[in-house]
Amino acid sequence: MLYEMRTYSFLPTELPKYLKHAEEVGRPVRGNDYGVNCGYWTSDVGQLNQVWHLWRYESYAHREDLRAKLSQNKDWTEKYVGVIKEWVKRQDIRLLNPQTDFTPPEGDGNVYEYRYYRTSVGGAGPWINHFKEALPHREKYSKLVGLWHTEAGQPNEVSHLWSYPDLSARAAARAGSIQDDGWRAFLKKGGPYLMEMNNVLLQPTNYSPLK
Repeated sequence: MLYEMRTYSFLPTELPKYLKHAEEVGRPVRGNDYGVNCGYWTSDVGQLNQVWHLWRYESYAHREDLRAKLSQNKDWTEKYVGVIKEWVKRQDIRLLNPQTDFTPPEGDGNVYEYRYYRTSVGGAGPWINHFKEALPHREKYSKLVGLWHTEAGQPNEVSHLWSYPDLSARAAARAGSIQDDGWRAFLKKGGPYLMEMNNVLLQPTNYSPLK
């Protein structure tokens, strides 16, 4: 299985136009015929005026095959890409190898947090192993949606996606976990592998599979 996180950056005036066009044209044309869409969000805290969308493929070869077929779809190239290319100021992608099952939360109305960490060279694997061992301690407070090792786009990177009913629940979960002895033990083990830590809070669009 392969996941792809795509990040598009916009000027403030262009973002609403993109979101409307993606809802009315892009998502209906693409559907899940060219990769399965797992989530479609806008950034809420951190770098603003961004759209983050997560896709799933069976493999690298499957992704290449489907994207080649998508490039032959004139409704996609002309009615979608031909319009939004004037609005998108930057595109970034991450190809992600899953390290846990992808587990959507129950219910709607959630806020999501995507955390992405750059590790030392060779440090991603050991960090992931420590993280997975300690995950039962962290999931006492909130549930993990997905954990990945970035294969391309950013070397030596790990990322994880969390869901919360609201920002107050996120604050409570983080306050609780930092007092948990098992999780604190992981922070001591995993910390030396980390060179840089980033996060973004994500609000689902009304056409996101994850609400």
